[in-house]
Amino acid sequence: MNWAELIIASYLIGSIPMGLIFGKLIWKKDLRRFGSHNIGATNAWRILGKKAGLLIFVLDFLKGQIGVMLGACLFASPGAMVLGGLFAMLGHMFPIFLFFRGGKGVATGLGVITALMPKITAIVVVVWLVLFLITRYVSVASIVAAVLTPILAAVFKEPIIYFLFGLVAAVVIVFRHRDNIKRLKAGNENKF
Repeated sequence: MNWAELIIASYLIGSIPMGLIFGKLIWKKDLRRFGSHNIGATNAWRILGKKAGLLIFVLDFLKGQIGVMLGACLFASPGAMVLGGLFAMLGHMFPIFLFFRGGKGVATGLGVITALMPKITAIVVVVWLVLFLITRYVSVASIVAAVLTPILAAVFKEPIIYFLFGLVAAVVIVFRHRDNIKRLKAGNENKF
């Protein structure tokens, strides 16, 4: 397998719409028609319940892990691991199977950083939980956690390629939360 095949394989793995598939198969609901119309774990939790939310979170998280592991197994290099993880995340956010309208990338991105930077992941998860418990906004906790990741990668002197992944992931995650940011400014963002 060459680098292009790694990118394509990781992207296609990320593109599998777990929320849509399991929402329809088990709960007989198309998440795109309810709540935020998003296929990710937060909307699944709100619309289908706690079990569905946790299931979708784990499955989306694993997509990021699989992308990293694919890079590690095929090329055994940090660059390949980052590329596999990044394209799994981009596949989740912009899936070819759903006309490029996917999730916001938080769970899949967490899967990637857990595989790449476990120490930083622990800090980011604690910050996410504290912010969520204080504000009850998933979006606020997710945006801050995403932005914090490259900062911590720099502080802990992680490999530059991991820092760059964190930076790109943070930019894309903030971009995907642009509607949430507008609602937060307007004071009508949904609390969890």
